Amino acid sequence: MKKIVYLFLLLLIGTTVNAQQKKWTLQECVLHALENNISIKQSELNLEASEIDRIDAFGNYLPTLNASASNSWNTGLTQDITTGVLRNQTSRNSSYSLSVGVTVFNGLQNLRQLQRAKLARLASQYNLDKMEDDIALFVANSFLQVLLNKANLDVINAQNKVTLEQITRTQNLVDGGVLPRGDLLEIQATDASEKQRIAIAENNVTISLISLAQLLLIEDYPTFDIADDDYTVVETEFSNKNVSEIIEAAKENRYEVKIAEQNMKIAEKDLQLAKSSYTPTLRAFFNYNTRESGSNRFTQTVDPENPTITSDIGFVESTGETVVGVFPNTFLEELNPLPFFDQLSFNDGISYGFSLNVPIFNGFSVRNNVKRNKINVRRSQFQLEQARLDLESNVYQAYVDAKGAKKAYEAAQKALESQELAYQYAKDRYDVGLTNAFDFSQSKLRYDNAQIEVNRSKYDYIFKLKVLELYFGVPAAELKI
Repeated sequence: MKKIVYLFLLLLIGTTVNAQQKKWTLQECVLHALENNISIKQSELNLEASEIDRIDAFGNYLPTLNASASNSWNTGLTQDITTGVLRNQTSRNSSYSLSVGVTVFNGLQNLRQLQRAKLARLASQYNLDKMEDDIALFVANSFLQVLLNKANLDVINAQNKVTLEQITRTQNLVDGGVLPRGDLLEIQATDASEKQRIAIAENNVTISLISLAQLLLIEDYPTFDIADDDYTVVETEFSNKNVSEIIEAAKENRYEVKIAEQNMKIAEKDLQLAKSSYTPTLRAFFNYNTRESGSNRFTQTVDPENPTITSDIGFVESTGETVVGVFPNTFLEELNPLPFFDQLSFNDGISYGFSLNVPIFNGFSVRNNVKRNKINVRRSQFQLEQARLDLESNVYQAYVDAKGAKKAYEAAQKALESQELAYQYAKDRYDVGLTNAFDFSQSKLRYDNAQIEVNRSKYDYIFKLKVLELYFGVPAAELKI
């Protein structure tokens, strides 16, 4: 039993360690952000709300069906619903109705409302897609910032190892009287400066990792890390494309212009809806109602013992003879109420017909609403034109930035090659005592800075390529380094 428990604990610890040592790739970070980012979730809610609006618009085509029921008690002088006579009583009455209505014509408002809802839903989808692209770009930028900080830390650590070796060698030469003590102090000062730079670089790595984790909504900061692969610049087809090709692809694939186009169509549809208020509205209706009462009912009953009575009804004018008539001899009899369903059957009724509503004057509200929507149409047209200009400008800027970043990266590589040769030359001269420690430290510092500049320009170029890929239509979830 103990062996089983120990084995279980070992497996649990191993699983925990593997989870803690997980290295996140760029694609994993992007996918995680797309699934968990709050802004994206809000855009998804907007999309769900627009789908509900579309269903509402479709529901306007369907007839309305409503039922109502009421039950009340009355005490005092009230009207008997069966005889219509006012009398002091305590009665219980109930009524039931069912009504059906359908819009026959309302200026095509239902059709335009449905069209508008479909446009709004498509606009919400474009907004969601744009939000996903923006988040993916933010994640890629933060991811590359971590890589840059880690690469700079590796450079400084590697150079500090060389400095420590130089301290040991210089100490031996100073002890042997070959070099002055000032050279040792200079190298030791370089080591202290590099230790300070290492601390700053480590802090930059930690801060950039925390920033990326916060963007991904990951709270386990101490164990969060990204894959430490040796990322290199891969020349893709996007880096060699003509700017006009990228602009045309961006117009087809980017969502800024599509959103503006949908907003303009929505504004035009709102204008049509506003104009529909000028037209009459025709509705058809059908109502069924019935009622029931708990009060006693009254009826005229013929007296079985004396079923008829004779009564004068007039006289003959010429002779003066009286005219009599025979009438049923009835009396008013109070009976218990009829059964519930019998009353519903006897007291029911229906009504049906059409209702026409013609707008004549409404304080200029319809006319002003039409004018207001005309302004919105013009405004959306300007916004569409601006979106197209902004897209072209942004693509041009991204294209120029990528070309500039590529040149900067190539120049930094050449500068590094030169600084590396200069550093190696200074090191060889320092090793044989032909130069002092200060000159050697300055050469080493220039070499370190050249390596850091290569790292900076490399990851800046990679990021600029990712921007071009998004403009060209590469899905956010497929961004790679």
